[in-house]
Amino acid sequence: MRGKPKQDKYSKPSSGKPSTGQSPTTRPREKGFEKSTKVRPIQQADSFLDEMKNDLLAFFQINDEQSFTQEQVLDHFGTGDRRMKLIMHGLIGELTEEGALVRQSDGSYRADANSNLIDGVVDHVNSRFAFVIPTTASGIRGDRDNDIWVSTDDLAGAVDGDRVQVVRFSDSRNRARRVEGKVARVVERGRAELVGRIEVWPTYGFVVPDSKKIYDDIFIPKEKLGGAADGEKVIVRLTKFPDPDSHKQRFEGEVITVLGMAGQNNTEMHAILAEFGLPIVFPQDVEQEAETIPTQILDKDIANRRDMREVTTFTIDPVDAKDFDDALSVQVLENGNYEIGVHIADVTHYVLPGSKLEAEAYKRATSVYLVDRVVPMLPEKLSNGLCSLRPNEDKLTFSSVFELTPNAQIVKEWFGRTIIHSNRRFAYEEAQDILNNSSGDYLEELRLLNELAYKLRDERFKNGAINFETVEVRFRLDENGVPLAVYPKIRQDTNKLIEEFMLLANKRVAEFVHSLSKRNKNGEENTMVYRVHEGPAEDKLRSFSDFARKLGYKLNVDDEHLSSSMNRFMASIEGKPEAGMLQQLAVRTMSKARYSTEDLGHFGLAFKRYSHFTSPIRRYPDMMAHRLLQHYLDKGKPVDREEYEDKCRHSSERERMAAEAERASIKYKQVEFMSRMAPDQVFEGVISGVTEFGIFVEITENSCEGLVRMQDLSDDYYEFDKDNYRIIGQRHKKMYTFGDPVVVKVKDTNLARRSMDFALVSDKAGRATDADTRGLGSDKGKDSRSSRSGSSKGTSASSSRRSGSASSKQGVAAKGENRRGGRGRR
Repeated sequence: MRGKPKQDKYSKPSSGKPSTGQSPTTRPREKGFEKSTKVRPIQQADSFLDEMKNDLLAFFQINDEQSFTQEQVLDHFGTGDRRMKLIMHGLIGELTEEGALVRQSDGSYRADANSNLIDGVVDHVNSRFAFVIPTTASGIRGDRDNDIWVSTDDLAGAVDGDRVQVVRFSDSRNRARRVEGKVARVVERGRAELVGRIEVWPTYGFVVPDSKKIYDDIFIPKEKLGGAADGEKVIVRLTKFPDPDSHKQRFEGEVITVLGMAGQNNTEMHAILAEFGLPIVFPQDVEQEAETIPTQILDKDIANRRDMREVTTFTIDPVDAKDFDDALSVQVLENGNYEIGVHIADVTHYVLPGSKLEAEAYKRATSVYLVDRVVPMLPEKLSNGLCSLRPNEDKLTFSSVFELTPNAQIVKEWFGRTIIHSNRRFAYEEAQDILNNSSGDYLEELRLLNELAYKLRDERFKNGAINFETVEVRFRLDENGVPLAVYPKIRQDTNKLIEEFMLLANKRVAEFVHSLSKRNKNGEENTMVYRVHEGPAEDKLRSFSDFARKLGYKLNVDDEHLSSSMNRFMASIEGKPEAGMLQQLAVRTMSKARYSTEDLGHFGLAFKRYSHFTSPIRRYPDMMAHRLLQHYLDKGKPVDREEYEDKCRHSSERERMAAEAERASIKYKQVEFMSRMAPDQVFEGVISGVTEFGIFVEITENSCEGLVRMQDLSDDYYEFDKDNYRIIGQRHKKMYTFGDPVVVKVKDTNLARRSMDFALVSDKAGRATDADTRGLGSDKGKDSRSSRSGSSKGTSASSSRRSGSASSKQGVAAKGENRRGGRGRR
């Protein structure tokens, strides 16, 4: 026999040298790693033979470093019956014909890794295991049930964010779990740099990464410390990644940038940007190119534009905004209708294809809005100067001009390049005060726009739009960036007014480009950059509906009633303590909006076609939309779809990274704000999440969230009821459920981890009945049980972060103990 087979996929061969995941000698399948071959689908075990076939393939895949004769396989499975031997021979033959097994020259068989290789990206969720997210055509995460579970031991040196090829195991033992696998090889490293706090010793240093998905420190040789001092935040270039043969995720690196002392506002904001791979400054050559752009508008720039400088025009933006990329013009027509212009900064007049500015704008793809700063997509000369629609200045714009009836119906529309002159700059609050007090500049124009916006919104909801009103938080900071107050952002009529006209322009631009397709030969569709939002998965909706029903709310998820039912649901929770969390959960049931050249519509807005046209200062897809619109206005033919689809995928990914950085900055400032509270100060809150290691509580007044750890609930032994989002005390039957009101105080804050621990002061917890606790003590419940000892597997980085990869090794099962080669239950 060619070595002892693995009884369990965590038990490595006892040959005295570590398993490498590859045979020490060259074998035929190694040559095939570079080739993309057809993946053998994992068959559902609809019969005994199907299940046996999957078991056989799983055995070969687990022991893929070795080959086995048919007799050795029969011996391992303890097969003695003559009929079963014939069946096993036949199944091995089928697997060979299908290409899942390869017959060697000596008559033995081995798994062909290429028959089941999947491309994907590593999401290292905790120190013990990761998920590999299969690559999808759209470039965004598909159904999470398709993610492949991989033990840290089987990552082969891959770390979070790496692109890998993974072997799926065909084991159908437990259909309730995700498919499992192991990494065959790392295709591309996801990150070359990390951010963290450095600890300097006499002859070396260690960097503790800020990323919660990197579980080991980075060793820094003395000569590569880069002048960093103990306790500073640094950016490290990784020079050595984990060894594929090792279970430890050991890194080495060199300090390339010292950001400053950890804990200082500027340091931490720069660290967040670096953590998510976002730029801090513009390259010098990009800044220089921006400076060479002339500021004066020439006659030739105006020649082919519609001159709208005499029409009443103004901007309405946040009070602290510096870039004004949209303006509205208002004009009453002789026929009683209204001409409303939506004017957008003409960024593509200044940022030309092939320029350094263009390359940098594409690379960034979006502006990033942290708590205390904006990291713009374009240099300040453009974003705050040339392209900003400042009052009392002539500006070049790209416009959508609509003739609307008093009932907000479109009679005519026009799209093209214009020149405008803004008469006034309003802040949202300022314009709202004018409407509220019926007094102030441009009162009649503001009233008219507000009335039309209400009618447009009513029409949108009538057509099936869903009213998601998630709470956003704002901060009041001192001159050093220290948070003095946290408060919810209030959306008033003026916010919604601007939003409604931007939605109208984005929708009509998309429809207009589509309508121009009819002039193309063979009806070829014009390529356009769309903002798409696909409908939610039915199973996610039903799970959310069931959960809402347990809290006393009704949500009908039938397709034809979904939007109206969702809006009724949103209205029913308004003002309730649990409203914020339920709104967030509802949003999470929906697909993520993204950019695509596919004409898929926007589910949430109930638009058949929708684009992003109105913010080219801060979004690269809007620049693409401007260029495409002008191309088709000039009677251009459809452009290459694949080129723009690649740019859409890139823009969607950069948008996701920017959103994560923005959330990280908000969380950091929330933790910093709460760290300044008096130790005995109490706060009212609601339970916003329930896990096996504790309950999350969101403070009602400021939306700051922290964890009450299970070990701090010392009055009982609590068990996690995953299906019902609650924990139940074993002895006293006390029950904490999602949405319950509680009173807490701050126990501990950790700025490095951007996390808080709360202590429970009082609650209105209910008592569980026997029906509530039925089944919690069974085997099914044991995986989810937690006690006051705090030994939960879910306890985060504080207990396990620096311990390295947890080994899940189990004893070798006796020969034939189970048909799966002894793989233990996880």
